[in-house]
Amino acid sequence: MPSTILDYGFYSQHPTLVARQLLGKLLVSTIGGHRSAGRIVETEAYLSSGDAACHGRRGRTPGNAAMFGPAGMAYVYPIHSKHCFNVVTESAGQASAVLVRAIEPLDGIEKMKQRRGVDSVTALCSGPARLCQSLCIDRRANGWNLTLRRKLWIEFPSAGNENE
Repeated sequence: MPSTILDYGFYSQHPTLVARQLLGKLLVSTIGGHRSAGRIVETEAYLSSGDAACHGRRGRTPGNAAMFGPAGMAYVYPIHSKHCFNVVTESAGQASAVLVRAIEPLDGIEKMKQRRGVDSVTALCSGPARLCQSLCIDRRANGWNLTLRRKLWIEFPSAGNENE
């Protein structure tokens, strides 16, 4: 039985609240035809106002447009030829999001190792660019709706299953 996917209501909250509530949830990717997933263990909120590190602080651009909503969309941006994955929060028009910084690999670990070219499980997803490479997330995922269970989504772990 599939776990419950996070819905629009979850993401439409303040980014600091979403950042805390994402901890322990499962980030799942079926990009490239292989299921890979891990428990979210580190996040970082970016606020729509008063946050100098927020990509939307200077307004909407073609590169950051996904960050302006609606909530529940992926905002993926390139950094040093790698990528970082964020979930858009709050209401449309507000540039707020939560960066998923690290996950604990749980499913599809062998495929993740192959994608990253490493053998160490602890090195697979221990940073935002590493988790994107492990889960096959790149700029093509920018603007994807995370509430549809299509290629990329976040869900509650199954009740009673310690491996999820």
